[in-house]
Amino acid sequence: MPLPPGTHFGPYEITGLLGSGGMGEVYRARDTRLERTVAIKILPAHLSSDPLRKQRFEREAKTISSLNHPHVCTLHDVGSQDGVEYLVMECVEGETLAKRLEKGALPLEQGLKYGAEIAGGLDKAHRSGVVHRDLKPGNIMLTATGVKLLDFGLAKEVVPLASGATITAAAQSSPVTKEGTIIGTFQYMSPEQVEGKELDGRSDIFSLGAVLYEMVTGKRAFEGKTQLSVASAILEREPLPITSIKPLTPLALDHAVKKCLTKIPDERWQSASDLASELRWITESVGQATGPAFEEAPGKTRKRAAWLIAGVLAGAAIAGAVRWPSPKPPEETMYFPAPMPFSARDLAMAPNGHAIAVIAYLESAQRNALWIYELGSRSARNLADTQGASYPFWSADGRSLAFFADGKLKRVEVSGGPVQTVCDAPSGRGGTWNKDGVIVFTPDARSGVGLYRVSALGGTVAPVSKLDTSRGELSHRWPMFLPDGTHYLYMATNFAGQKGVDAIFVGSLDSIEKRFVVEAMANAAYAAPGYLLFYRDKALLAQRFDVKRLALIGEPTTILNDIQYQPQVKRAVFGASDKSLLAAQSGSGVALSQLAWFDRQGKGLGTVGKPDVYGNVFIAPSGKSVAVSMTDIASQNTDIWTYDLQRASAKRLTFDPAADSVPIWSPDAGRLVFASNRTSFNDLQLKNSDGAQEEMSILHSGIDKFPNDWSRDGKYILYTQDTDLRFLTLPELKSSLFLKAPSVLRNGQFSPNGKWVAYASNETGKWEIYVTSFPEPRGKWQVSTGGGEQPRWRGDGKELFYLSSDDKMMAAPVTTGANFDASTPVALFQAAPRQPVPIYDLFVYDVSRDGQRFLIITEVKQAESAPISIVLNWTAKLNK
Repeated sequence: MPLPPGTHFGPYEITGLLGSGGMGEVYRARDTRLERTVAIKILPAHLSSDPLRKQRFEREAKTISSLNHPHVCTLHDVGSQDGVEYLVMECVEGETLAKRLEKGALPLEQGLKYGAEIAGGLDKAHRSGVVHRDLKPGNIMLTATGVKLLDFGLAKEVVPLASGATITAAAQSSPVTKEGTIIGTFQYMSPEQVEGKELDGRSDIFSLGAVLYEMVTGKRAFEGKTQLSVASAILEREPLPITSIKPLTPLALDHAVKKCLTKIPDERWQSASDLASELRWITESVGQATGPAFEEAPGKTRKRAAWLIAGVLAGAAIAGAVRWPSPKPPEETMYFPAPMPFSARDLAMAPNGHAIAVIAYLESAQRNALWIYELGSRSARNLADTQGASYPFWSADGRSLAFFADGKLKRVEVSGGPVQTVCDAPSGRGGTWNKDGVIVFTPDARSGVGLYRVSALGGTVAPVSKLDTSRGELSHRWPMFLPDGTHYLYMATNFAGQKGVDAIFVGSLDSIEKRFVVEAMANAAYAAPGYLLFYRDKALLAQRFDVKRLALIGEPTTILNDIQYQPQVKRAVFGASDKSLLAAQSGSGVALSQLAWFDRQGKGLGTVGKPDVYGNVFIAPSGKSVAVSMTDIASQNTDIWTYDLQRASAKRLTFDPAADSVPIWSPDAGRLVFASNRTSFNDLQLKNSDGAQEEMSILHSGIDKFPNDWSRDGKYILYTQDTDLRFLTLPELKSSLFLKAPSVLRNGQFSPNGKWVAYASNETGKWEIYVTSFPEPRGKWQVSTGGGEQPRWRGDGKELFYLSSDDKMMAAPVTTGANFDASTPVALFQAAPRQPVPIYDLFVYDVSRDGQRFLIITEVKQAESAPISIVLNWTAKLNK
């Protein structure tokens, strides 16, 4: 029976049992002399009479005492008391690898780290003439500082391989483990160990290969219902390739493990040191996904092609056809999914092909955010403080990412650090960053905005492209630098329904001249040594591209058909590297949403209409109707609709091919003012809410305008133009500037008494809610704390609602008489509104006049996320 606490072995006081095995019991104890916790392994008295066990126990003490390594358990002392032999070792806190594997496979980086540490410990043992003989997950402890190898109870001294002695001549130190005796744990034994042959350090390397296999896949390399069947598998069968179980495992690791598990010792790694170096190299190669381009390491194992270093992956369906590393990539194109639990809203491939920047929904922030997925990893990691991010792009050295958020162009180091603001970008639509630190980007999705340049460090923003109005161009977007860092690809497009405009051009930092490349419906990408990828007719196409002549060669080839396309911004979600590696989001690019009612506690109270693509919801002053803009999935036409809440009926009000959006009710609910780009730019249109009269243009100019609110007295329409807030006086239709933007202003709302205007501004670097007087803006009060957007007044003017930066519905008690005052906002409930996509996604909720019910455009959760597709060696399709 176990020894009771308080038992003493010399100066060591037993405090509890840690575990037991065939070679003895292990107890936690206190060293009363040095006041430290130790582990005591004892050979109980009833086993001391067994000469074999006693010899092994004594040999373990001798073995451990000869080893001094950070990944081998340290021996402090040995002793004998009342016929009981004991060892005193460091007490290793943590859990065994066996216990950890009960939860499944380890993350790739962790498995590589532990594998290298185990190999390092074994190398020390082998150089000291010791073979462990029982390496298994149960004898490997995982601690805060790394692994510790335990239980050398079966270890055996041999002549070290480095001495030059032949394997067959290796001397035995005793007959305890004589040839013909099988000692160890079957699932991790080498073939020679199963056969009872003489062993050397390469037997431990085989066992480590089995452990590595299990760490990476979560499955044992050799399975069987009996010891005989396991032994048979070890002797006769090859385990499944790791990539057939974990498709995202780098082939270099699959090769390293396979070499460990070769049946013939001469074909394995010949030293644990070589294996440790290989595992560290693979770790560095994976880690390069967040650093500069990989520099090839010396040695024959480092001469593999760079496409392997990037974390080259193979899917289960083609794993059997994959050859081990060679100077050339495989001849076939291979497809497999990235293991992420969410779909990408957008993505960008790192220049070295090691990582993908992904825009995806962050549950904790209730917003889209920026993630990094390193090829070969089991999951992606979120970059802090990137909530609301969109359309990321990499620096040329792969160390940094730029993205758009809070109406700004921002940048962040991939390895960590604060997010920095580069410049204003009210609604950015893509960018590119060359090796000289120049960023070319589209700062605004408004009609009439081309491409601009700015230093990555900030500073002056200057135009670099000129819209060709003769072609009907309304926007230049999605730029990408070509290899020279001077020329760049970009898309020219029209969102007013004009056909034949959308195309890819090449521009230059040196001039405003441009060169037509190809008609396309979305962004394009260049991949060395000379390919252009572009989206057209629901397919991702690739075609040879002469980067010197800036011209296409030959005919396009379809690479992918099922690729996400976002027609509201004309963006295809894909990225490519120069290593024949491609990533693309599959599935639909249109997210469905639902008009849903909630009370002040966030309890659902019902819905309006069916799930669809909604934007900009407004409750009529009477509370009997709702107006929304809705996009038809088939035609991608956005129109104004109204819903009669009492009759539960819907009515379409606009029918032109342009985008009609942001419908604002007149105080009597008899008319609606809305934005429409039917004349190329978004102008203000007016129409009766019963649809009986044709719409009328009430404000037209060559700048986009979006209505925000209509005053209760019917005299003023508040609207945004460029980044400013303006108002239109009725019936004169006189336009006046209200607020000149210090940065970007939007979401202006009249107080019920018409004396105040609440609005959102990003002047501090993030969106906040402010209030000022109307019609003369005197004074300024900040209402939100910690971020806020989309203010809405309660009908009596006593509360101001808004959405926080993490989409909580907030309420601030306010006073709106002769003076304005606001109390501390409180959170009412967590909302889940749809994330904005087009520039006219401005108002995602409205509130009833009594402030008791909220109508929110809520994103409809998909049953399952479509995966990101990884395509390896996609250029092979062009070579056929």
